[in-house]
Amino acid sequence: MMNQTQINLVKKSWRIVRQLPPSLVADTFYSKLFLDHSELRKMFPKNMDEQYRKLMDMLSAVVARLDNLDVLQQDIADMAKRHVGYGVQAKHYAMVGSALLWTLEKGLGSDWNEDTAKAWTTCYGILADSMMTA
Repeated sequence: MMNQTQINLVKKSWRIVRQLPPSLVADTFYSKLFLDHSELRKMFPKNMDEQYRKLMDMLSAVVARLDNLDVLQQDIADMAKRHVGYGVQAKHYAMVGSALLWTLEKGLGSDWNEDTAKAWTTCYGILADSMMTA
């Protein structure tokens, strides 16, 4: 469970990241993911433009509803089921989380700190747990 301070940190930091070109954020994330785990590349389409949009839209939706994630439970469950169909396994969530945190750290620069890192780690953990149990 996230406390209000963590929710505020995630929302504030996401507003900063959203000032960057969305395709740059998404490309940085997937480049890091595929650099660290090249075996995951085959799970994605050749042209990643639509995937970039989906990633940014999903993150924006989650961040916008952090105060009431229950409203997203069905969307998260649906997304989890789609991901199982793509071959996603439980171990992949840690890989994605690591790439996401790295991307946020790079994107936020001096706005990234220990509290922000903990808030995002908690946020991603809740999302990943929700998807794995769906």
